[in-house]
Amino acid sequence: MTTGAAAAPAPAEEDMVFLKLVRVVNLTARPFQQRVGRQHQLTLNEWRAMAVLGGRPGLTATQVADLTGLDKMAVSRALAGLQSAKRLHRHEDPTDQRRSRLYLSSVGKALYAEVVVQAREREAELFAGVAAEELQRLNATLDKLIASVAGNAGAPVSG
Repeated sequence: MTTGAAAAPAPAEEDMVFLKLVRVVNLTARPFQQRVGRQHQLTLNEWRAMAVLGGRPGLTATQVADLTGLDKMAVSRALAGLQSAKRLHRHEDPTDQRRSRLYLSSVGKALYAEVVVQAREREAELFAGVAAEELQRLNATLDKLIASVAGNAGAPVSG
């Protein structure tokens, strides 16, 4: 027999912060295919790669994977799709001929400029009810989570 206070019941699965975070990502990404994907024949992962390359031209595929959080195969497929649609150019890395540097083509840059406006509108809708201080705290917390997860990328998932 155990004495003392009873342990608090475990939170319901849907109340776990991790699952809430996954749900937010899924719910915010879901409209992409209806709003943007069909219109531009663009997958969500292709957009994620474009979004990173639009702000940081000249990245390698490994850097795109690191910055998007996608696995290397998903990035490889996204980059192949972008290249097939003439939205991406690969240039040999002058410091290491085994890898390529990635750049949006003029077609890719035009699409990026159009879609990023829609992405920012979606972001504004999402955070319309969030105070500026809350958004700053959320941003800082997300930065901490990204740093923590990136540092433990090979660790098994728990929870």
